[in-house]
Amino acid sequence: MDPTPEISSESPTDPGTSQTRMFCKLCLTDCASAAMSRLQTCGCIFCTWCLQQYVQLAIREGGGTSITCPDMACLKSGALLDSEIASFASADQVQLYQRLKFERGVQLDPSKTWCPVLECQAVCRVQPSAAGEPTSVPCPACHAVFCSLCRGPWEEGHICSEHRPLASPSEPGSTEVDVSIKQCPMCGVYIERNQGCAQMLCKSCKHTFCWYCLQNLDGDIFLRHYDKGPCRNKLGHSRASVMWNRTQVVGILVGVSVIVLVTSPLLLLASPCVMCCICNPCRGKKKLT
Repeated sequence: MDPTPEISSESPTDPGTSQTRMFCKLCLTDCASAAMSRLQTCGCIFCTWCLQQYVQLAIREGGGTSITCPDMACLKSGALLDSEIASFASADQVQLYQRLKFERGVQLDPSKTWCPVLECQAVCRVQPSAAGEPTSVPCPACHAVFCSLCRGPWEEGHICSEHRPLASPSEPGSTEVDVSIKQCPMCGVYIERNQGCAQMLCKSCKHTFCWYCLQNLDGDIFLRHYDKGPCRNKLGHSRASVMWNRTQVVGILVGVSVIVLVTSPLLLLASPCVMCCICNPCRGKKKLT
């Protein structure tokens, strides 16, 4: 799809003016050129009203992610500038977007973290350390010192529960430390799991992964990941519910296949009639007689 706007051949809104009309790919209507807005990063043009609705929805649902061109076929998919977002949203919404964008930046930056003290919530800088090793983090605001991993108070002889190795469930008397908050392996957004299924879906990037080993589950529609290996039988549901899920998936696939097989001969038989209706040869012969 060509990202440049299409110019309609329709007449202007006012017969006495020469104002052109342009096609908006969002509302699929022709709008006056004065009611259109061009994005600076990619050059795509949409009507201003559609861009306002799009930006306001992206602020509410995006969680601080960059707002890109709404045209899925845009070759550049450039992010909207802050000045453009400010022109399409109210001051309160712009302030919300800036705050969410800042919080997301802190979450994705491994050198920054939030102070765990509720009354503080300042941004603290994490000193680099060995991979996976906990380190003490001092808060510049309230002067509290906490662990970079478990975020508990850092005291002499501190033992981080997040850094404690997981014991094998098969060993007698072994215990497993279940972390309630982890980062999405794709985009790094923090996700909290209270209970339920171990198959997680990130709301930010729509990535599906296993909560325990963080393995990619985007293509595992039958949930075979939980049949063997260290995550065996750790899906969080009974075996019967897993089998029912697989039965539903198979039923949907079989149903679609049956519909295709049944309708294919009918479509082949009906194709001459459809072509006849499109060409209308009979109607043309009647007019000639």
